[in-house]
Amino acid sequence: MGQDKLTVGLIYGGKSGEHEVSLQTAFAVMNAFNYDKYEVLPFYITKQGEWRVGGTLSAPYGELGELRLENGAGNTADAIQRLFSKLATGQASVDVAFPLLHGTYGEDGTIQGLFEMAGLPYVGAGVLSSAAGMDKAVMKKLFADAGLEQCKYCYFTGAQWERSNHTLIQGIEERLGYPCFVKPANLGSSVGISKASNQEELNKAVAYALRYDTKVVVEEFVEAREIEVGVLGNDIAEASVPGEIVSSSEYYDYQAKYLDGKSQMVIPAEVDPEVADRIRELAVKAFKATEGSGLCRADFFLKADGSLLINEVNTMPGFTPFSMYPLLWRETGVSYEALLDRLIELAQERFDTRQNLDFNNGVN
Repeated sequence: MGQDKLTVGLIYGGKSGEHEVSLQTAFAVMNAFNYDKYEVLPFYITKQGEWRVGGTLSAPYGELGELRLENGAGNTADAIQRLFSKLATGQASVDVAFPLLHGTYGEDGTIQGLFEMAGLPYVGAGVLSSAAGMDKAVMKKLFADAGLEQCKYCYFTGAQWERSNHTLIQGIEERLGYPCFVKPANLGSSVGISKASNQEELNKAVAYALRYDTKVVVEEFVEAREIEVGVLGNDIAEASVPGEIVSSSEYYDYQAKYLDGKSQMVIPAEVDPEVADRIRELAVKAFKATEGSGLCRADFFLKADGSLLINEVNTMPGFTPFSMYPLLWRETGVSYEALLDRLIELAQERFDTRQNLDFNNGVN
């Protein structure tokens, strides 16, 4: 650690369909840090799951392409040892980990478990919350248990689809109808999502979703506005002003989110004050339902009759130039730089609280 500075280990890339999104997020975050307070040690994970570690940064980064660190020092074992060097030496090369990984092997509790085993503070949701926030089927069950209204849905595995697709199709048509949306259960950034308007399209959509996960969620189509809210905190959490997504395509897919830059974000959303307060209240409720910590973005459907349906929470929302989360907090009065400060504070706060737990089973 530099003098009076925290060393933040930024982990990005990853073995995920959202690899490129993670690079954009890392680039934005690296250039937003206050380097009077922090120094940054970048860890790039390739699409094959190999780790690369770069040199310590004491100033904003350069070009986005350099983030790949293809020629970075060391191999996977060396990089992980660098991240967790205190295990062997008692001296931490990293004070807090900041995983900027989206999707599988990063946002699903896997790397969070690694941090827990290493005794390293880290930004964002814990193992359970990350896993639940990534698995849309599990997430929906938690929402239902918390009394949060949501759209009709069903889910099934690839093996179930292979054995009983005729029965499953019949159930989808009877319960959800057309059009409907088909999604991989464990993925984000709208990767693998399709809209199906008939049985032929449904079959193609399921096959497409199963390319990305072994479990599929199918949801009814809801005619509604898409409202998103940022949540920040641990046991005590607060919500940002709500924002609205006006998609450049038929629905808010990967292309509309990250590539064409044409989708419009209306911040704050043009809703009545009492509706905005209700959305913020439900966002915190969804955060608590999934046992969140640090941050999340809660996404809702606002129907014409004023009713609100929770769609999902995202436990590591992007910080790309097109990302909603930091823009929501900027409108709420929290700058990008201050937001990063607060996330690191929350990571340390959560770590300190857990350090006070007794893991000795009553034996001294």
